[in-house]
Amino acid sequence: MVKIYEHPLSPYAQKVKIALAEKGVAFEAEIPPLAGGDLGQFRALNPRLEVPTLIDGDTAVFDSTIILEYIEDRWPTPPLLPATPAERARVRMLEDVCDTYYEAINWSCFEINVFKRAEGPLAERLLGRATEQTAGVHAWLERQLGSRPFFNGDAFGWGDLSVVPHVQASTLVGHAPPEGSRLAAWLGRVNTRPSVAAVAEAATASMGGFEMLPQLIASGQFVREYRDHRLEWMMRSGGVEIVLDGMRKKNIRFTHQLA
Repeated sequence: MVKIYEHPLSPYAQKVKIALAEKGVAFEAEIPPLAGGDLGQFRALNPRLEVPTLIDGDTAVFDSTIILEYIEDRWPTPPLLPATPAERARVRMLEDVCDTYYEAINWSCFEINVFKRAEGPLAERLLGRATEQTAGVHAWLERQLGSRPFFNGDAFGWGDLSVVPHVQASTLVGHAPPEGSRLAAWLGRVNTRPSVAAVAEAATASMGGFEMLPQLIASGQFVREYRDHRLEWMMRSGGVEIVLDGMRKKNIRFTHQLA
């Protein structure tokens, strides 16, 4: 059976699980011991020590976009990519914007609201920036959706499974799509799909015990990865002190070095 190393709150893992479910591929999901424990086996599969990682027999694949490409090649029916090169490029660009821009906004809200990286005026200022940026993303997504029933076109597919985890996370932090918008109507439609509903249910179930996370962060027992778009968000939005403080306390990290 196919195995996925994941975390239920990871939008990158969520889109992979949705893709497998839409293909009708059974899989086993496991959370690797990233917060402590023996990572030797997982490191051998994924030197970046990130989720998701897909295991299919002797094949191990990491990076969610590469995993989606593998899934589409390995199980071509039903297809998740549109038929034409132009449309395939369009949904891949949607995925890229959501993965490298939208995700960082939602992630920063969790850093502040859940992990308590900032409080008082700094938290208010950063959350205000996140609210402004989310409104811009939603306006852009509204334009990309246009009159289509789905981001993929006439049917649910790659474009939709790439967008929905981020819109769900945005809704969770209080930034739902505007009421009455085409984006909000789309979200209502896709949330009824069993594949989408399952990842949302798993994400909600995984949030127990979050009240302990600020203490774990402060003690250095829980380390969050700041890299690429996430680090850029903090730097551009006024959170440089959060980054420097995390580096001093060693409760943030960057990409693992290869050895």
